[in-house]
Formats: sequence, C-alpha cells, structure tokens
Amino acid sequence: MSVRPIIRFPDPLLRTACAPVTVFDDDLRALVADLLDTMRAAPGVGITGPHVGMLKRVVVIELSREDGVRTYINPEILSSSEETMRHMEGSVSMPGMTEEIVRPKCIRFRYQDIDGVAHEAAAEDFLAICIQHEIDQLDGIFWLQRLSKLKRDRLTKKWEKIRT
Repeated sequence: MSVRPIIRFPDPLLRTACAPVTVFDDDLRALVADLLDTMRAAPGVGITGPHVGMLKRVVVIELSREDGVRTYINPEILSSSEETMRHMEGSVSMPGMTEEIVRPKCIRFRYQDIDGVAHEAAAEDFLAICIQHEIDQLDGIFWLQRLSKLKRDRLTKKWEKIRT
C-alpha cells in the first residue's frame, strides 16, 4: 500500500470527533493497510484515521512485530479499572514530544474487525494505554488535552520552536 502524509498538531482535524464506519469494503481495507505503512514509517505503535485526515473510527496498533497488528473499527470503552498507571505518551502528529499521562490500567472495550464482526475484549498495561489514547483521538481528544495546562503550554511552546 502506501505511506500517507500525517496531519501535524495543531491541525483542527486532530480535535474533531470521527464518524463511525458503516461500510466494510476494499476502501476500508486500503485505509487500514495505508495506516499500518504510515505508522511504521513514522515510526509509532498506534495510528488512527484522523492522523491521515480521514475522520473515520479506525485504529491500527502494532506494539511489536512479534505481537502482530491489531485493527479496531468503531472501538469504544465499556469499562475501566480504578487502578491507574503512568506512561509516557506522544503522537505521530507531534513527533519528538512526550509527557507522562495517567490512565486506567485495565479496560474492557468493544470494536468491530475489518469484516464488521463485533467483538468484546479486555486489555491491560501498555496495550490498554494505547487503546485509550487512540480512542481519545477518534473522539477528538488530542493527547495534550490530558495534561495539566502548565505541561500542555510548555509542550506546545517547545513544539512551536521545533516546527519553525
């Protein structure tokens, strides 16, 4: 497939909620394949439709080549643990910028696969963090919005210096 251009922060598309996928066809398969190629080239471990300007609820995650590729269409969190964990997060739309974010350690979620078949699953630790991060993106919540105003402002200023 092909590597697509990645939308960069502060593009408003990164703060726009996505429409659910309703058609499971070759165009969707092509988007998923392009997302995987784009994520690997970035490099990153997760990517969504909005990262390439497609406002569709599509997530591709590959924590490692050994773990394999995970594709989630129309994912939504059903429940989250009270136990949390801290993890450094960033985005392919803001390369080089990271900050620690606290999220639930475990989640239960539902999604559809590439053929439209519904599934429920549980995730914990790093995978749970990644899924939550990418679902936020689908909901129009860019990861910086999970930071305190002070940390968000500091990272934004640093990003502006790097970009110019």
